[in-house]
Amino acid sequence: MSALGPQRIICLTEETTEWLYLLGQEGRIAGISGYTVRPRRAREEKPKVSAFLSAKIDKILALKPDCVLGFSDLQADIAAALIRQGVQVTVFNQRSVAEIFSMLYQVAAMVGEAEQGLQRIAAMQAELDAMQATVAARVAAGARRPRVFFEEWDVPHISAIRWVSELVGIAGGDDCFPELALESLGKNRIIADGAEIVRRNPDIIFGSWCGKKFRPATVAARPGWQAVAAVQTQQLFEIKSPDILQPGPAALTDGVRQLHAHILQWMDQDLKERAAA
Repeated sequence: MSALGPQRIICLTEETTEWLYLLGQEGRIAGISGYTVRPRRAREEKPKVSAFLSAKIDKILALKPDCVLGFSDLQADIAAALIRQGVQVTVFNQRSVAEIFSMLYQVAAMVGEAEQGLQRIAAMQAELDAMQATVAARVAAGARRPRVFFEEWDVPHISAIRWVSELVGIAGGDDCFPELALESLGKNRIIADGAEIVRRNPDIIFGSWCGKKFRPATVAARPGWQAVAAVQTQQLFEIKSPDILQPGPAALTDGVRQLHAHILQWMDQDLKERAAA
């Protein structure tokens, strides 16, 4: 079965690279995104042929790919340029947890690893289900679900995209801006007035500034933010962007585990305080 499907794949984003490595099909990868850090060895083993919004078309063509995998409308121009050169291009547009699972299955099937893909997907889903069960037990015991603000960028403030918002919910929190999570474009998730974030008063703030280091002290020092519960209790945490902003296996494993650990810690403390009151 492993001989089926494309043999020279270019991955324009990290999630398909990581997934192919997990499937043991890294030998099919001919080139990767320069932003790839998962798995670390991919940077040492594979030619880097693209950023996110741009790509070295000549370098890609020189690698003679029989398939290029991309993500979202933001890579439409790259895809169009390659299609005009006769290259097979598949661009996924996964924005939700369910859509990420669908993408993972499709890629696994393309390389003849549908069965393994389904097994890995089932294991990830089982872990998510277990998280939800743990949260439900805490809530049944009297704990509250924390209000969570996930900041995808700092200036301007951009709130979490859909899969991150969904993972916050699975991990036990309630997204402070669920109405914005459905917007696929960052520009449509901008919160122009920081006072609105203060008004919604998150109990926990997660930051993942697209590769730029999250600085809790900078967040805490924003005018008016000293009134925010998360600032008062020092519940400000970084989730590195490769772990959560990649719409692939990283977000469904390492990313959500970090969210869950911080949220459970908050819920346990909340239980203690409520019991002592």
